[in-house]
Amino acid sequence: MSTVEFDPAIKNELVGKLRDYFERELDQELGRFDAEFLLEFISKHFGGHYYNQGLHDALAVVMTRMDEFKEAVYALERPTDFK
Repeated sequence: MSTVEFDPAIKNELVGKLRDYFERELDQELGRFDAEFLLEFISKHFGGHYYNQGLHDALAVVMTRMDEFKEAVYALERPTDFK
């Protein structure tokens, strides 16, 4: 998988959220440049875990729907005289 490239507007929003968090929760000012590096670090080292969890969650939903679909198809079966 290639590295994640955020749309500039999304990246700007994420950087802003990091800066706000540091200011509000840690009482530290985080410059834009540092916040961008932090976002890159988080994306590189943690992003894959979030991505993989999203895939597992999506697969679980698909599998549940497939089971429901399978049950619906079997419900269409008609009785036969053959044994």
